[in-house]
Amino acid sequence: MKRHLVAGTVFTIMMSSPAMADWNFSGPPNANAFIQTGNMTLELQCDRVRFAPAGYEDSQDIVSKQGLSFRFIKDGSTEVSAFQAGSVNADISLVDNYPVEVHFFDQGDYDFVLDQIAQNAVLNLSMADQDVSYGIFTLKGSSAAVRSLRASCGSNASTSQSMEAPEGIVYCGGGAVQRVIEYAIVGQPGDQWDAIVTVNGETVRAMTSYSFFGNSQPPAGFQVALLGEDRSEFLVFSDGGQNWMEFGDYTYDQCN
Repeated sequence: MKRHLVAGTVFTIMMSSPAMADWNFSGPPNANAFIQTGNMTLELQCDRVRFAPAGYEDSQDIVSKQGLSFRFIKDGSTEVSAFQAGSVNADISLVDNYPVEVHFFDQGDYDFVLDQIAQNAVLNLSMADQDVSYGIFTLKGSSAAVRSLRASCGSNASTSQSMEAPEGIVYCGGGAVQRVIEYAIVGQPGDQWDAIVTVNGETVRAMTSYSFFGNSQPPAGFQVALLGEDRSEFLVFSDGGQNWMEFGDYTYDQCN
């Protein structure tokens, strides 16, 4: 499940104190709400999150595992909701050689995360499905920062409404055969057609495969295979801050 609500669950793992700093807002042209401490930074942008943990090895771990859990705590011990970001609902990559960037495919998912940040007291960013924390942040003052971010990003909807879904990830290039390829995950894992792929304006339904055709050792950076209903195959990669797609005999670099 993409969303996991746990009302009244006691947060039992031992946590260090949350980062005690003030939330701030920076307006256009690059609107963002952020909290910064001596060794960690969390930044909320219009459609994505950037998180710089205390150690570079944590950034590498998040990207290699392709998973990050947002766990929301209303006081010092009670986890009330959570969201698990992974390759099925977000693009998780390194930017500027250090921060982890979580770019949500569905703005409705990001809206949920923003709602919870604005409503709760503490955010724990942890390993997916494990009680191991990468960073803990106080959410005091986050409500005003999130309101300013939403206003700046052009969202006048209430926090309970889903925002319009963004465009998918776009890849360009191809050498001798120039193409613009865009894909987006539009369904739940297990759906027959849970993705769409558009090539030079023509769209085809696709199913996702997160195993490399039965190969136990996929190529470095392999994220997902998109298997079109017209028998086309698109292979998506992300490695070392670089994002690309292989289709046929050509490679296409991310261009959005």
